Amino acid sequence: MIFETLQILKEQLETYFEQVGLEKNIVLENLALLDGGGDKADNVEGKVIMSLLSIQEETTLKNIPSNKLVNNKTEQYNPPVNINLFFIVSANCDSYDKSLLSIGKTVEFFQGQKLFTAKNTIYNRANASLQDLADFKFIVDLYTPGFEVWNHIWGTFGGRQLPSVIYKIQLLQLSRHKKLGETSLISEINGTLNHINE
Repeated sequence: MIFETLQILKEQLETYFEQVGLEKNIVLENLALLDGGGDKADNVEGKVIMSLLSIQEETTLKNIPSNKLVNNKTEQYNPPVNINLFFIVSANCDSYDKSLLSIGKTVEFFQGQKLFTAKNTIYNRANASLQDLADFKFIVDLYTPGFEVWNHIWGTFGGRQLPSVIYKIQLLQLSRHKKLGETSLISEINGTLNHINE
């Protein structure tokens, strides 16, 4: 669901760029390729780059029971992992003014739409990874780290800074749906009850 979520957001942002007259030059790629050299560095030249920064578990939902009632039997599962994603959109366009314009339009797009669901989002169902995606819901919020955190982020990617913005996606649920066990329900109680004073 991590790739699928970012791919859907990439497609949505591309559509918006096209509507406002910008080039559809968004790639879902590793930001570290900027200073990595080699053939893959060409993938991010002159592009707006969406890249995953971090995955954070939503611990407040960790202990929710995950049993299901099926045909009068209780099936046990491990609870799903609920996560938040942090992703960065960086503009490595041909000119600085295009980069600033791209980041401005990115902020504008996510200001206009924060909630993404299967009902309000048009995405490419022909993409093999998205064909089985039946239902989803997540919220995208602007995340503003301090200058020190920004410095660490760009230091990790090689030190070269670009106009960029960070967003937090909440809340994705990941689960294998692997059944751990199954028990029958208690349907009747047998035996006799005695009074407590007897």
